[in-house]
Amino acid sequence: MTDGPEVALESLGDDIYRIRLSRPERLNALGVGTVQALSACVADASARHARVLLVQGTGRAFSAGADLKERSDMDLAGKLAHNAGIRAAIDSLGAAHCVTVAVINGLALGGGTELALACDMRIAAAGVSLGLTESRIGAFPGAGGTQRLPRLVGVSRALRLMLTGEPVTSEYAQSIGLVDDVVAADALDAHVDSVARLLASRSATALATIKRLVYQGIELPLAAALQVERAALPEILNSIDYAEGLAAFAEKRQPRFTGVVR
Repeated sequence: MTDGPEVALESLGDDIYRIRLSRPERLNALGVGTVQALSACVADASARHARVLLVQGTGRAFSAGADLKERSDMDLAGKLAHNAGIRAAIDSLGAAHCVTVAVINGLALGGGTELALACDMRIAAAGVSLGLTESRIGAFPGAGGTQRLPRLVGVSRALRLMLTGEPVTSEYAQSIGLVDDVVAADALDAHVDSVARLLASRSATALATIKRLVYQGIELPLAAALQVERAALPEILNSIDYAEGLAAFAEKRQPRFTGVVR
């Protein structure tokens, strides 16, 4: 067992926060209490106007997914409520205005992969296993996996991963676009820190707008999506961060962005 909370929000400075899953003895499985705490941490990060939010596991797993040991004793209502809690936590992460990064330090299966899919970026340690493995126990990915994975890697690849239920390596995951970066395990934290601080140096307002336009636009016909993009221009061009960006460009210095997303 571990001391301290199962899920904790940590400040890393520069408006960068990390949600740490700390149930290593259960491979950071998503129990009822775990997902409630996860949702609370996402809300807390938002309230603190996080620019970058990392999600990372403790020990040898990112997350092994739903806590099936807990679920085995539940009736149907309990199982559905457990799934609803997992979905709510994952959806809250997907809806975050800040940039979210899954730091896949180890095994990520089932709901653990679904948790990573809800993030904007995924950085994994070399040689770790990922997969939507629910078909192996007679289920399907019910926390967004059947919808988010095809949008990320395409229908055929997503179906193969879900129908076989077989995990893949982080290297293969990178080759199909499921993972953005793969780095040696002992270099993972340093690499993630570098990426996070680069992102945090950008305008929070601009990053949140980019996220919104991409996620809204991908669901629309191109002509409608372009209209959504154009409609966002006045607010951005009138923002304090854009004024600072122009001033910094003229003065040949790094911009000091102060805008926050509320």
